[in-house]
Amino acid sequence: MQQSNAYIITFSVILTVVLGLLLSGTSQLLGPIQKKAVELDTKKQILGAVLDASEIRAMKPDQILDFYEKRITSKVVDIDGNEIEKDTDGNEIVAENVDVAKNYKMAPEKRKYPVFIFHAEGNQDDAEAIIVQVYGAGLWDEIWGFLALDTDLNTIEGVTFGHKGETPGLGARITEGGVQNRYQGKKIFNDSGEFQSVAMQKGEGKDYSSEDHKVDGLSGATITANGVNAMLENYLKAYKAYFEKIKSSSSSEIAALN
Repeated sequence: MQQSNAYIITFSVILTVVLGLLLSGTSQLLGPIQKKAVELDTKKQILGAVLDASEIRAMKPDQILDFYEKRITSKVVDIDGNEIEKDTDGNEIVAENVDVAKNYKMAPEKRKYPVFIFHAEGNQDDAEAIIVQVYGAGLWDEIWGFLALDTDLNTIEGVTFGHKGETPGLGARITEGGVQNRYQGKKIFNDSGEFQSVAMQKGEGKDYSSEDHKVDGLSGATITANGVNAMLENYLKAYKAYFEKIKSSSSSEIAALN
C-alpha cells in the first residue's frame, strides 16, 4: 500500500532522531575508553625512550600507568627555555596533553615543548634522564618520537619513533628496535659545546660506532631518513635554550640531574 508523504516524513524524522541518540550515546560511552587508550599509548611511547621494548610489553596497562606515575614528572617550556604553566585563558597546561601536531603548524617561537623527567626508582629528587618530544614529516605523512638524554644533556640514552603512513619494510622501519638502538650513545653537541644533532646517513650497512653524530641509514627510504634528521635537528634546537638553562642553573632541578 502506498504511504502518504506525511507518514514517510514522520518516519524519517523519528528514524533520524533515534539514530542520532544512539550515535550520541555510543560516543559518550566510548569517549572515556578512547581517551584512556590514547593516554596509555602516549605514555608507552614516552617510556619507550628509556625502557627496553620487551620490558614494556611485559607490563599490563595498569602497571604501565602506575610505573609512569611513579617515575615520570613533566612540564612544558617555550623556545626560550621558560616553563609555561598556563595557557592564554588561564588553564593549566599538561605536557602529556600538548597537541604536538597542532603545534607543528605554528612558528617555532609560538610552540609548546613538552619535557618529561625520568626519575630514579623511589627517589623523585634523582633524575636519570630528560625526555623531549619531536615531530616532523616523512615521505607520506607525519612522523614523531621521543628522545631521552642522559643527565649530561648531551648523550642520547634512547629514542622511540612513530609514523602515520611510511612504506612498510622501508620508511616504516623507523619503529624497529634495531634502527632506534643506533641512536644510543650518540651526542647532540660537539666537543666545543656547539649544537650538532645526529643524522641518519644515506645508504645502509656502514659502521658509525666511532661517529658521535652519525647513524646508519635506511636502504630505500632516503626521504624518510631525511625527515627524521630534520625532525631531530629542528626540535632539539628548539629545546637548546632549556638545556642550557638547566646546565647554568643552581636550582634543585640541576642538582637532581647530577
